[in-house]
Amino acid sequence: MTYCVGMNLEQGLLFASDSRTNAGVDHIATFCKMHIFETAGERLIVLLNAGNLATTQSVVSLLRARCNGDGANLLTIRSLYEAAELVGATLREVIARDAGEAGMGQGVDFGGSFLVGGQLRGEAPRLFNVYPQGNFIEATPDTPYFQIGEAKYGKPIIDRVIHYSTPLAEAAKCTLISFDSTIRSNLSVGLPIDLLQHRNNSFVPATPYRVTADDPYFNQIRAAWGCGLRKVFAELPDADWLSPD
Repeated sequence: MTYCVGMNLEQGLLFASDSRTNAGVDHIATFCKMHIFETAGERLIVLLNAGNLATTQSVVSLLRARCNGDGANLLTIRSLYEAAELVGATLREVIARDAGEAGMGQGVDFGGSFLVGGQLRGEAPRLFNVYPQGNFIEATPDTPYFQIGEAKYGKPIIDRVIHYSTPLAEAAKCTLISFDSTIRSNLSVGLPIDLLQHRNNSFVPATPYRVTADDPYFNQIRAAWGCGLRKVFAELPDADWLSPD
């Protein structure tokens, strides 16, 4: 399992993904779930993936290989909508191929999902959630963020804090707290976390920041968040209808 977050906010885009993959409690590995396709000064397309690792790796490998061909690819498409279409079609192709192998489709979940976001010069930043079936939805100012993978533990903080006008710096802080909450409650999500911000129309080379276990800022805010929660909880009044001890 994994946990990925994508946001399309007023100031720009934010992407974050953990890097843990496990096939049981005694088989845990680290794989990057953030994949970048870019042309300097022209386009940035970011993919985050969750689900069957073999499926999602095959999808990304095919997308990269086809960037060297003559057909439509992530370096030639004309809009982020076309990028989401291409990722969805490639996802369906891989699932159909692997599930169709003799004996392979029984009891195996080949599903995978992607967040696809970025910006092409001349187009506003966009963000899509691509489902295992290959169809997708787009983020809007009313719903400016998506989560895939093990989302339930980190969802409450994002739901309470994030809105379209949230500054990117605050969004990054909220996202890291969301990851901390998830990591504390689910062993299938873990450090390091890859985080990338893209400010509208910047088109600077994309350089994700990797948050490791010894990152001072991450450790500072996770400790402060835990202390703050305990302090607020202690200050909440007891219900007057509860029986006294």
